[in-house]
Amino acid sequence: MLNLILLPLLGVIALIVLFSGVFIVKQQSAAVIERFGRFTSIRNSGLQLKIPVIDQVAGRINLKVQQLDVMVETKTKDNVFVKLKISVQFQVIKNNVYDAFYKLESPSDQITAYVFDVVRAEVPKMKLDDVFERKDDIAIAVNRELNEAMEDYGYDIIKTLVTDIDPDVQVKAAMNRINAAEREKVAAEYDAEADRIKIVAKARAEAESKRLQGQGIADQRREIARGLEESVDVLNNVGINSQEASALIVVTQHYDTLQAIGEETNTNLILLPNSPQAGSDMLNNMVASFTASNQIGEAMKQQNKKQPDKTKRKPDNGDV
Repeated sequence: MLNLILLPLLGVIALIVLFSGVFIVKQQSAAVIERFGRFTSIRNSGLQLKIPVIDQVAGRINLKVQQLDVMVETKTKDNVFVKLKISVQFQVIKNNVYDAFYKLESPSDQITAYVFDVVRAEVPKMKLDDVFERKDDIAIAVNRELNEAMEDYGYDIIKTLVTDIDPDVQVKAAMNRINAAEREKVAAEYDAEADRIKIVAKARAEAESKRLQGQGIADQRREIARGLEESVDVLNNVGINSQEASALIVVTQHYDTLQAIGEETNTNLILLPNSPQAGSDMLNNMVASFTASNQIGEAMKQQNKKQPDKTKRKPDNGDV
């Protein structure tokens, strides 16, 4: 009866022990096997066997590419405090799983310490503007230092990136004001240039307008003079001399002007003199002025004839 009870129990124990010798290692990972606390082997992905009870899985190592983000606060050469976010991408070297498992207790802390050391050595050599422009140089320096240090521990540094540069809030506000002022300066220069172009174009247009206006007035006066000349010729042909013809034309223009003013109902123009005898007086004055000018001209001609010719040379005493 006792045998009937022990046999199934022993069978169950045997199955448990047998299954404890079987384990699975996932893809992109490795398992470290120890025997009585001493390293024996490294098992890769798949179904693996070990001696039950004697062998133990001491730990598992992730072989995937991992990323560690480190925030570093430091000071620049121009005494500006800035925070940098350094993203380190690293991976356990497949052939160095033993070193990665046994040499480092916390690889993240080790990488963080090296990042702090390199960044705080490089950034204080640069001004704030240079930190933005040369962030790749900072990443290269961190990557080089980490590769040299972590390779001995079985880790490969794939890539190091400076993913964020965050100065103090007041510094950022000042930088934004500087940028805004610079852009406003450029905008003001463009506005001034546009105003200058408008003024020059307007001045050229006004000059061209004045030139054309003056040309039009000159053409108008030329045609008026030509018309007056033709009118005088017509009046001369009917026995009216030039003085009388000119006076008649002036009087006619005077009355034409009066007629043009009378046709405008809302005009405030006043023509002086405007008495009924103004036309007659104007005609008499013009005839008298023409007559007086002719008389003066004749008198000057007579006076010039009486004066001796000053251009003739006086005879010398020695002349015969």
